[in-house]
Amino acid sequence: MRMKCSQILMECLLEQGVDTVFGYPGGTILNIYDEMELHGYKNKIRHILTAHEQGASHAADGYARSTGKVGVCFATSGPGATNLTTGIATAYYDSSPVVFITCNVVESLIGKDSFQEVDITGISMPITKCNYLVKDPDQLADVVREAFAIARSGRPGPVLIDIAKNVTASEADYEPLPVSEHGRHGRLGAMLRRSSHDLKTPEPDYGDIEKLLSMIEEAKRPLILVGGGVIRSKGAVPEFRRFFERLGAPVASTIMGGGACPGNHPLFTGMIGMHGSHASNIASSQCDLLIAIGCRFSDRVATDPATFASQAKIVHIDIDRAEIDKNVQTDHHIIGDARRVLELLNEKLPAHDYPEWKEFVFSHKEVPFVQDGILHPHEILETISDVTDGQAIIATDVGQHQMWSAQYYHFSRPGQLVTSGGFGTMGFGLGAAMGAKVGNPDQTVVLCTGDGCFRMNCHELATVEHYHIPVIIVIFDNGTLGMVRQWQHLIYGERYSQTDLDRGPDFVKLAEAYGLRGARAKTQAEFEAALRTAVNSGEAWVIDCAIDKDAMVHPMVPGGAPATEFLLD
Repeated sequence: MRMKCSQILMECLLEQGVDTVFGYPGGTILNIYDEMELHGYKNKIRHILTAHEQGASHAADGYARSTGKVGVCFATSGPGATNLTTGIATAYYDSSPVVFITCNVVESLIGKDSFQEVDITGISMPITKCNYLVKDPDQLADVVREAFAIARSGRPGPVLIDIAKNVTASEADYEPLPVSEHGRHGRLGAMLRRSSHDLKTPEPDYGDIEKLLSMIEEAKRPLILVGGGVIRSKGAVPEFRRFFERLGAPVASTIMGGGACPGNHPLFTGMIGMHGSHASNIASSQCDLLIAIGCRFSDRVATDPATFASQAKIVHIDIDRAEIDKNVQTDHHIIGDARRVLELLNEKLPAHDYPEWKEFVFSHKEVPFVQDGILHPHEILETISDVTDGQAIIATDVGQHQMWSAQYYHFSRPGQLVTSGGFGTMGFGLGAAMGAKVGNPDQTVVLCTGDGCFRMNCHELATVEHYHIPVIIVIFDNGTLGMVRQWQHLIYGERYSQTDLDRGPDFVKLAEAYGLRGARAKTQAEFEAALRTAVNSGEAWVIDCAIDKDAMVHPMVPGGAPATEFLLD
């Protein structure tokens, strides 16, 4: 049937099961927004109008991470599109499946420095799995279908579709095509085959599986390191838990692996790396076999690649061959989806136990630092856990509060921690929390943020209020850029250049200005009372928690140093 391409786009979104879009309109994308009104698509797909395109990008990302679905974001050309780039990069570094749809000027004006024209496909090329500039109306449906396939397949990630405005006003033939039929559709099938490097997950080599099983048999001090790849792989977490419990070895985690191993599990050593636990970092230096699953060995994990796990044979399991030996040289690797690799290992792995090794590792577990008379970060996280029975989805921004959240909230399932681990995006949290709540309306969503981060996108409180999105915002308010101050204190001779936040706003009054509820807390009792009220109200709240300006994240390993050279114990 013939229909306008703006309508074809909406039909293709429905084919993909899209129920929510986050976005912000503008001149070049108006045909698509008009289509939502003309044919009732607004009743089939919920549109969340954010205060800024960056907020929309983070919301679509938070939706994707917490639901496992593909997030969708709309924006117009020029500054609308470029305002997405931070969100696109955030999704790219953490392998989050989001389809970003922008519209550009009409084809005849492309390349002429037209009003609000920008080459967003060129800009976004390094931070997307794939991107498209659609100039041919007949290709739009297949491009949209391929984009979703690429975003969700293999190692997930963001895809951008830029559509010339004249295409959205043109007509083309459209026939409904269920997702299950996409691979057999003529032109689309050919497109998907050309994209096979993005879509096909390699079957693990059985010889590689056998070799790892032999290495396990020889090991006396194995350590498992779990990363975000286990979280992103559908169905991998149950297989992972079966694997590490059968192996009986200690389990460390990157921040993106949070929730793969329950935080209160007796085999869990905590986070590894720059702000990793003593148990995790010391175990990495003393193990004789390190099995890393779905992690990138970034500089925040392998702080000194040359000495990382120097006594161990390192085995890297990853879906992306490009990650193998990129940062840390390995002794063995297995290419494949985490779930499938773990399935094959579990079929043949006998039960093991390493009592002396575990006794050594867990003798290094920390006790939280406590200072009487003030509200300490670990008390905030432990209170959130108690009040929500440890079931809340925790979104974070980036900095000290992010590290404290990873250390003190015991995540128990995939998608429970929504954080920017790879790109480290300040301002990510509020949009991501909104997206997580929209995607999980029956779950409590708490944003843990710092006063510096929250300022960056606090205008999204307007979105929270208008759409009645009941996220609870907990501000770790120390009046400074806390993580930067910590570095200045420890490394830069206490020269606190441009990190004091000795200015407004009053966060409680800001919440009230947006029509939301706010509270202050200076003690654990005050915070618990405010949090219980917020949770029971079913409304959005802002809770401003006063913490010590010099509270620090313990431990800390300086960048470039071996994992056991703790600058701060």
